[in-house]
Amino acid sequence: MATTQPLEKPKIHIVIEPARGLRGLGLRDLWQYRELLFFLTLRDIQIRYKQTILGILWAVLQPFLTMVVFSIFFGNLAKIPSDGVPYPIFSYAGLVPWTFFANALSMASNSLVANSTLVRKVYFPRLLIPVSSVGAGLVDFVLAFSILLLLMLAYGTPISARLIALPFFVLLAMVTGLGVGLWLSTLNVQFRDVRYAIPFLTQFWLFITPIAYPSSLIENPTLRTLYALNPMAGVIEGFRWALLDTPITLGPMLIVSSLVAVALLVTGLLYFRHIERTFADII
Repeated sequence: MATTQPLEKPKIHIVIEPARGLRGLGLRDLWQYRELLFFLTLRDIQIRYKQTILGILWAVLQPFLTMVVFSIFFGNLAKIPSDGVPYPIFSYAGLVPWTFFANALSMASNSLVANSTLVRKVYFPRLLIPVSSVGAGLVDFVLAFSILLLLMLAYGTPISARLIALPFFVLLAMVTGLGVGLWLSTLNVQFRDVRYAIPFLTQFWLFITPIAYPSSLIENPTLRTLYALNPMAGVIEGFRWALLDTPITLGPMLIVSSLVAVALLVTGLLYFRHIERTFADII
């Protein structure tokens, strides 16, 4: 009686190579884990306003009260020019994207340490954590922006036809916040005293950004271009240009700010991915 020989299993050879180029940034993971990204973002929104008295009103009070202070001291007392726009509208239009950026920076910088238990126990692309923190700030932005529209209506300020360009400047603020947030979140895992420097950095960055004053005070074109090395300068002036039709030559400033923002994001991603493999060990 003939015997049958067992079939040999085919040999599978797997070659593991380090990711290079854009693959090394891990951007594909954001799409593959998009459902997890959505739930992490939703969780961040819920945690932020859980057990608070005013709830989502904090998203409006922070820029609104700052606008009141700026209007009293810079608009009325110091007589800072506002590019032909009522000063409360001028300052609040700068504070809306700035508040979104500052909150994104703060939340992304502390996101990994705040989720240390999750990072140690479960595998998932760690990039989702700071990205979800930045995405959660969009809710605050929409609420604060709606108040800006109401203020413009109250002051009789027309909305510019350039409004179609506004999403670009919101995206630029997101890119800047995420880029800096990736740098600081990674450094915060390695050096825990980084979190103490973040409020000082945010406050210093506020005063070197044209929020309480216009960048048109810098008359030298070369200095204005150098000033745009602060990517939030391009965001704020672009936001006003698109919404309020302010008389500003945006071209060189926008190019420089955009290049710096993209450079911050790419280098932040590379640094994040380089240190990511050690997060669970040192966090």
